[in-house]
Amino acid sequence: MAGQEVQGQKIRIVADTRERDAAYSFENFPNVEVIEAALPTGDYSLSGFEDRVSLERKRTDDLIGCLSQDRARFEKELSRARNFELFAVIVEDSLPNIMAGRYRSQMKSTAVIQSIAAFSVRYRVPFLFCGNRQGGELMVFSLLSKFAYEIRKRFDCLQGPLSSEHFRTFPNNLG
Repeated sequence: MAGQEVQGQKIRIVADTRERDAAYSFENFPNVEVIEAALPTGDYSLSGFEDRVSLERKRTDDLIGCLSQDRARFEKELSRARNFELFAVIVEDSLPNIMAGRYRSQMKSTAVIQSIAAFSVRYRVPFLFCGNRQGGELMVFSLLSKFAYEIRKRFDCLQGPLSSEHFRTFPNNLG
C-alpha cells in the first residue's frame, strides 16, 4: 500500500478552504490528518511545505473551463507554481474520455489536448489523468506521502552527522 512509505508517521495534508464541498477525505488512508487552510496555489499540500509542494485537482468540466474562458487565471496559477519542487494537475477523468469530447463544452478535444501539452511544456507541469475521483484521491495521497518520505530521508541524512554529540565537541571560545 502507498501508506507504507511514511513508515507509520502521520502526514498532515492541507486542503484548500475553497475545496470545502469537494475536498478529499483521505479516510481510507492510514496516518493522514487533513487540515483546512487557504492555499495561495493549488488545492492540496503538506503542512509546512505549502511553498514547495501543491497539487491542483480538476474535474473534467473545471479543467475545460481553465483551458478556455478561465485560461488567463489558470496560467497565473501555473506560473506561481513554476518554482515548486512538486506541482501537478490531478484530473479526475481519463485521457480517452477527453479525446472523445465527453464533456460539456464547445471546445474541441484537439484544442484541449494541445492546451494541456502547451501548459505541460511551458510551465513544466504534469497533468495526471486518474480516471475518476477515487483515482484522484489515491494519486494526491500517493504524491504527498512520497514527497513527505523524501523530505524525511533528507532530514535523516542531516541528523546523522549533526547529532547532539557532534555539537558538544565544539570549542567554547568561538567568539
